[in-house]
Amino acid sequence: MKIDQIPLSRMDTFCYVIADEASGRAALIDPAFDVPRILATTRKAGYAVSHVINTHHHPDHSAGNAEVIQATGAQLCIHEKDAPFLNKLTGRAMARMLGGKGSPAPQRMLIDGDTVRIGATELTVLHTPGHTPGGICIYTPGHVFTGDTLFVGAVGRTDLPGGSDRLLRTSICDRIYALPDETIVWPGHNYGDTPSSTVGYERQHNPFTR
Repeated sequence: MKIDQIPLSRMDTFCYVIADEASGRAALIDPAFDVPRILATTRKAGYAVSHVINTHHHPDHSAGNAEVIQATGAQLCIHEKDAPFLNKLTGRAMARMLGGKGSPAPQRMLIDGDTVRIGATELTVLHTPGHTPGGICIYTPGHVFTGDTLFVGAVGRTDLPGGSDRLLRTSICDRIYALPDETIVWPGHNYGDTPSSTVGYERQHNPFTR
């Protein structure tokens, strides 16, 4: 498995390419902006993009869905509780304001414990509500992609519709912090001094969850 962390040009957002090198298949996590650059990265590496996974429905994580799927035919995956919001009028309008498009409907509705297979690589869905009702993290041994649930030294906001501070803290402490200490945390935004962290470090030092 190979991971590429791609800093995007707006809102300090990250897109991730998770590639199974043996099969040449790849998943994109949260391809919101700069889709031509993201796709150029996958083409240069020889990857076929088979899945798009949204950690949640907000346009700064989903505005590029339509362009990626049109170019690749990838399957769009999102948690079932966030799926209805992808095509809401407000979401489509915000996506256009950010330079993207309203998202197509997902082909796969995810629930906690689901597995998304990218070749021989297995990605496990952790339902981590709090930022949104259907927020998820994606786990594969040694790595967790935390979307807007957990950042480096910070946590996701909970003052938007559907947010809950209590649920967010429970999700972080019970789901993410239960992972092995050495697990690399790959956040949805670059809000810290470094672009990644570890579960052990965040458990010990994140001021919002200590």
